[in-house]
Amino acid sequence: MQTSQIDLVAFGSEHLEAAVQLSRQAGWPHRLEDWQMAFILSKGAVAIEGGRVVGTVLTTSYEADCAAINMVIVDESMRGRGLGRKLMDAALEIAGSRPLRLVATEQGLPLYEKLGFQKTGAIRQHQGVAGEIAASPGTEAATEGDMDAIVELDRSAFGADRRRLLSYLAASGEFAVMRRNGRVCGFAALRAFGRGEVIGPVVAAGLDDAKALVAHFIARRPGQFLRVDTTVDTGLAPWLAAQGLAHVGGGIAMAKPPIPRGADPAATTFALVNQALG
Repeated sequence: MQTSQIDLVAFGSEHLEAAVQLSRQAGWPHRLEDWQMAFILSKGAVAIEGGRVVGTVLTTSYEADCAAINMVIVDESMRGRGLGRKLMDAALEIAGSRPLRLVATEQGLPLYEKLGFQKTGAIRQHQGVAGEIAASPGTEAATEGDMDAIVELDRSAFGADRRRLLSYLAASGEFAVMRRNGRVCGFAALRAFGRGEVIGPVVAAGLDDAKALVAHFIARRPGQFLRVDTTVDTGLAPWLAAQGLAHVGGGIAMAKPPIPRGADPAATTFALVNQALG
């Protein structure tokens, strides 16, 4: 059977159960609820062969600022037949003229490079059963009135308006903030994901602030399974490992065209929620 007999159709809610099975085949931890979150925030395509879903891709657009391509999965029985390229072409069409981001595996790297993506960094995934840690006195639960400040801090660090994503996280999870002179100067989010919960995004002015914001949630989850994704350059990885969150893998951050760090040099993104989506 040739690749031409595979149809690409718009990703619909009726494809979610099959998508969960594909991600399990790939060894990913995503639950149905995690796919539902990604689906609600994105548009995408699925590949169908003989009525069976054999590939997925989602494009998450952040207004006109940029788009993130994620959940790129090809059934192991279909690999080597150009299906990954077809799915990526569909994702690129959805993204339009927006600058693009994704996190690549080593296996997917050659395809993405052929499509013009360039490496921008490395992602380290940390997870495990959280140990006991004291909460920082400098953090507190966010209020509804903090959302505008959270969105602006995130925009400065990430380089795009992610209000829709952050609002979804606020409704399904919780936020912690740090204040200085009465103003929000950093934040972290927590939500259910995979085997437990994921902390991220985290935006802070420096490493100590980032540790305090992550500790806000670790201190409230002793003995619970947590995940944090961080970029290599933050320096957060050794501290996470010391809290019981071991380095278990990661990916290669890529962009097309390359996207510089946030416009505000005082803001650093210590954990990227995009990795939790895909």
